[in-house]
Amino acid sequence: MSALAPTLQGFFTERMLTQRRASPNTVASYRDTFRLLLAFAQQRTGKTPSKLALEDLDAMLIGAFLDHLEVERHNGVRTRNTRLAAIHSLFAYAALRHPEHAALIQRVLAIPAKRTDRQLVSFLTRDEVDALLAAPDRGTWVGRRDHALLFVAVQTCLRVTELTTLTCADVELGTGAHLRCHGKGRKERITPLTTQACGVLRVWLAERQGEPDDPLFPSRRRGPLSRDAVALLVANHADVAAQRCPSLAAKNVSPHVLRHTCAMSLLAVGVDISVIALWLGHESIETTQMYLHADLTIKERALARTAPAGTTPGRYRAPDSLLAFLDGL
Repeated sequence: MSALAPTLQGFFTERMLTQRRASPNTVASYRDTFRLLLAFAQQRTGKTPSKLALEDLDAMLIGAFLDHLEVERHNGVRTRNTRLAAIHSLFAYAALRHPEHAALIQRVLAIPAKRTDRQLVSFLTRDEVDALLAAPDRGTWVGRRDHALLFVAVQTCLRVTELTTLTCADVELGTGAHLRCHGKGRKERITPLTTQACGVLRVWLAERQGEPDDPLFPSRRRGPLSRDAVALLVANHADVAAQRCPSLAAKNVSPHVLRHTCAMSLLAVGVDISVIALWLGHESIETTQMYLHADLTIKERALARTAPAGTTPGRYRAPDSLLAFLDGL
C-alpha cells in the first residue's frame, strides 16, 4: 500500500472527524470528490486506487481531473471549485505528513479556483407562491404533508437539510411560536412562525401523531425525507402549479428558491438586512447583500428620491406602442 492510502484515511479520521468535527454533509461531499478523483486517476495511470502514490496525483493530473468534471461530467464552475477545495484540504494535510513531497504539494495548492458569474437571485412572486401551495392534493396523506412542508419552507427560509432534519419536538406552537433547527456550521437557531403557519402545522401534527424525535415531514416509510426527495416534490408541484400560473414554467423551482422567496418577502416589507441575515442563518451579512441586488423596488425608490428637479419620478415609458415594442427587445 502506498503513502496515499494512509494519508487519505488519516485525513478523514483525524482531520475531518476528530479535529474539525465536520458535518456529515461535508464529509459526504469530500468523500464523493475523492471517489471521482481516484477513479479518474486509475483510468489515467492504470493503477488501482490502493496502489496510487501521492506523486501520481500531481498538478497536471489534478488539472485534467477538473477539466474532466466540466467537460465530460458537465459540472458547473461552482461544483468544480468545491471539488478543488476538498483536494486543497487534503494536500494541506499531506504537507504536514510528507514534507519530502513539498514541491509537488505546493504546485497542487497553487491551482486557483475559477471565477464564476454572479447571477441574480431567483424567487417567486406572491401569485406564484399561492399557486405552488395550492398544487398538492390535500385529499391524500402525501398531499397534506407536502402542503405543510411547502408552507413551512416559504414562511421560514429554512435550508433543505434543515427542513428534512426537523423533528416533531422542534415545533413550538404556544406563546412565541417558532421552529428550532440545527443549521449550517453547527449553529442552532429559532425561526418565528406566523399565525397561518401555526394553523397549518397544528393540523399536520394532529394527523402526524409522531414521537418527539420522529421527523416532522416523514417519507411513506416514516423515515426522514432525503434532500433529493424534497427537491423532486417541489419540482413536481411546481409543474402542476404552472398550469394555473404560467410564469412558473419559466422558472427552475427548487427548495433553495423557496428560501430566496422568503428572504425577498421579508425585504419587501422593510425588514432590516441584518435581521434577515440572522433569520437565514448567514455567517456574514455580506452574503445577504445579494437580495438587495435582486430587489428592483428598492432601486426604484432610490431612483425616485434622486430624480432631477422639474421631472416626474418614475421609470421611462415609451410614448408610442411601436417604440415600446422596440424598447422591449
